[in-house]
Amino acid sequence: MAKDLKNIKNVAYGLEKIFSEAEDFLPLNGTDYVEFIVGNAKQAAYFYKSAFGFQSLAYSGMETGNKEFTSYVLVQDKIKLVFTTPMNKDSELNDHLIKHGDAVKVVAIWVDDAAKSWEETTKRGAKSYFEPRTEKDEHGE
Repeated sequence: MAKDLKNIKNVAYGLEKIFSEAEDFLPLNGTDYVEFIVGNAKQAAYFYKSAFGFQSLAYSGMETGNKEFTSYVLVQDKIKLVFTTPMNKDSELNDHLIKHGDAVKVVAIWVDDAAKSWEETTKRGAKSYFEPRTEKDEHGE
């Protein structure tokens, strides 16, 4: 390993390793989705579909039995966006909306092993919102 990091001349930051001993402790496959907390998810979804050509992929709201929030999932090629509006003024999502306005709340990274990735990142100092878990319903997990 190089002793003097200040004298490294490799500035072509591609996929090759600068140090042959370096290991990728967190191999990323890409971004799974980005979730926005917004004041009007229906309007935001309509705008992104009309202005940018996104297509509807999924929906959760009162009609699906969700009384806490409404979410529209849009997709375009490999990009997935989720627009969520809280339906309860006492919810954590509403607190986020009041504090930040329309803003990104979640950037979900696509990895092969979520539990291993959580362990590796938290032991390196990442703050965990919750431990890895599997969520299931009649449509899958």
